[in-house]
Amino acid sequence: MKLPFTKMQAYGNDYIYINAIENEVVNPGLLSKKISDRHFGVGSDGLVLICASDVCDFRMRIFNPDGTEAEMCGNALRSTSKYVYDKGLTQKEQFTVETIGGIKRITLTVRDGVAQDIRADIGKPILEAAKIPVDTQKERFLEEPIQAGEKEFLVSSLSWGNPHTVTFVDNVDDVEIETYGPLLENHFRFPQRTNVTFAQVVDDGHIRIREWERGTGETLGCGTGCCTAVVIGALLGKCGRNVEVTQPGGVLKVEQQEDGTVFMQGPSHFVFEGVYEYEA
Repeated sequence: MKLPFTKMQAYGNDYIYINAIENEVVNPGLLSKKISDRHFGVGSDGLVLICASDVCDFRMRIFNPDGTEAEMCGNALRSTSKYVYDKGLTQKEQFTVETIGGIKRITLTVRDGVAQDIRADIGKPILEAAKIPVDTQKERFLEEPIQAGEKEFLVSSLSWGNPHTVTFVDNVDDVEIETYGPLLENHFRFPQRTNVTFAQVVDDGHIRIREWERGTGETLGCGTGCCTAVVIGALLGKCGRNVEVTQPGGVLKVEQQEDGTVFMQGPSHFVFEGVYEYEA
């Protein structure tokens, strides 16, 4: 099969985007595995299909590098929103996107006909430990000590559809992330594995993070990792609800409203376009 694709980036997350409204995609899980190898072929953090929706302006399906379908990724959501506007699939600057994790609201800042900045409502995080899931009898998994190799981390967990954990450290530059990321990702306390955010509080309105993404490794940026750090940080009194989060890929603004709804805001950009040929 031949599929036209667009590679896009949102602060470090590279995804392959395919207009599945106009193109039939056979076995997207297998396709995601084929295009997600960072050393061969196209290379990406996963696959995003932009589909028609009966309840929203668009439907987004996202597949991880291991071929499993994910509920939602904040960075992928932002890039999807830029794609549909800049490619002329919509002329709206406010619209909705259907995901497995729920309906998401998007607001674009458009300059000279190009979506420059995307404000995405990624909903309310799940805090119940049983739903994340975490191997515990406690209602919430907040600052639980976990032994990973020679170190113990205080780990907190929530979910945006995929499990996310955060551990606050003195300095993220000192974290041996390739050692401790996999140890926490695959720890027995997380039966379905977890994304791992290492976070450093600079002050009430500024956090630095490094993110170990489940099934991928360290990423330059992760929108939901940023939101995880802010939600848990505010819950523990470490920071406020309006925070700039610095990660290797850039700065993302995160806002948690009083009702718990979280918004992320930042840019996305096109990397390149091409045609991918594969056997279904």
